[in-house]
Amino acid sequence: MVDNTLKKLPFKMRPFDTEKLKISKYKFSSRLIVGTGKYKDMEETRRCVEASGAEMVTLAIRRTNLGQNDNSPNLLDYISPSKYTLLPNTAGCYTAEEAFRTLLLARELLDGHCLVKLEVLGNPETLYPNVVETVSAAKKLITEGFEVMVYTSDDPIIAKELEDIGCVAIMPLGSLIGSGQGILNPLNLKLIVENANVPVIMDAGIGTASDAARAMELGCEAVLVNSAIAAAGQPEQMATAIKQAVESGRNAFKAKPMKKKNYSASPSSPVEGIIEKKIKS
Repeated sequence: MVDNTLKKLPFKMRPFDTEKLKISKYKFSSRLIVGTGKYKDMEETRRCVEASGAEMVTLAIRRTNLGQNDNSPNLLDYISPSKYTLLPNTAGCYTAEEAFRTLLLARELLDGHCLVKLEVLGNPETLYPNVVETVSAAKKLITEGFEVMVYTSDDPIIAKELEDIGCVAIMPLGSLIGSGQGILNPLNLKLIVENANVPVIMDAGIGTASDAARAMELGCEAVLVNSAIAAAGQPEQMATAIKQAVESGRNAFKAKPMKKKNYSASPSSPVEGIIEKKIKS
């Protein structure tokens, strides 16, 4: 027997946000972008990407075989460009020139693909971005016709400058790459979100599902995750958990949460009509 209870409800239930993520000319149903590094092998990479539900996958051009090496597995045999939008990145680059040359190579290897993730690092221990070199590289890449999604610090001024020169998405860190520390400066992240006219995608620092949900609740359009999945005890399960957290966080943001209050209690149950007991003085 079919239960028609839901059909009788006097309102329309819309449990999920259906608005697509838009980056340049691309549209995505998933707001989770995943990396392909640190997995034990290509097969685990494939399974975790599938479990995440991601439609965009980033890969380090300097460390990933895309067919240029016949003696090692080709990532494209496991992560098909016909199924996923590939996002080549410049991980391991420390100057604007290194990053520029790396993405020229990526465009050649991927048959003219121009959507890229720029990251120029300042320190091999912290992997903190060198924002001066990042701005320089972004300007040059945009002049050459690249669509640049850019990894940067959580400095709102730098984020706005990168948007103004033409980057199609701003990707501030939550904390250091691979640290799993989550969002250490939520106020700066919110400032970047509130002042941006392009998607803000939190990149770096996510350690577990709740971090991803928090980023989405702050208004980020998406998150990029790699280490939190690859370094988990059960990577596929974590990929699924983060997928669900991203959806939950986005729904919470769109639901317009109640404002936080200081010293202003407001009971959930109505108090009108309650008989008050008068205290004799």
